[in-house]
Amino acid sequence: MSGKIVSVNLNQERGQIKLVQDKITLKKNYGVIGDGHGGIDHKQVSLVGVESYVKMSKEDNKNYPYGSFAENITTEGIVLYNLKVGDKIQVGDVLLQVSQIGKTIHPTNFKTMLPKEGIFAIVLKGGSIRKGDSILL
Repeated sequence: MSGKIVSVNLNQERGQIKLVQDKITLKKNYGVIGDGHGGIDHKQVSLVGVESYVKMSKEDNKNYPYGSFAENITTEGIVLYNLKVGDKIQVGDVLLQVSQIGKTIHPTNFKTMLPKEGIFAIVLKGGSIRKGDSILL
C-alpha cells in the first residue's frame, strides 16, 4: 500500500493547531524537531489523512487548512485509522512505527480529527520529509 504526504506541520506550543512547513525533520525516539510534542512518550508524531479533511469540511461546510487538526503529517491515499499498532510507515529515509490509533478526547480550542481518525507514531529512523514525498507501508 502506498500514499503521499500532502502537508508537514509543526507548532512549538502544545494544544495548538500546527503551521504548514516546507519540510520537517524527525529525530529517532523523539519526534519532530521544533514541535511542542517532541519527546512525548509514544505520541511523537501525529498523522491525519486528507480524507478526514474532506469529511469534516463537508460536515461543517467550511474549509480547513492543513495542520488545523493538530497533525504533524497530513497524508493522502492511506486509511490511517485502519492501520494496526506496530505497522511501519516509510517516508524516504524516515521510518515510523504506529504506536496508537486515535486518542482520548480532551478539550481544545479547535476541532480535530485526531481522536477518531488520527494516528500516532514513534520515530525509528530520523530524517527530513516534505510535501509530495511517497509513503510506503
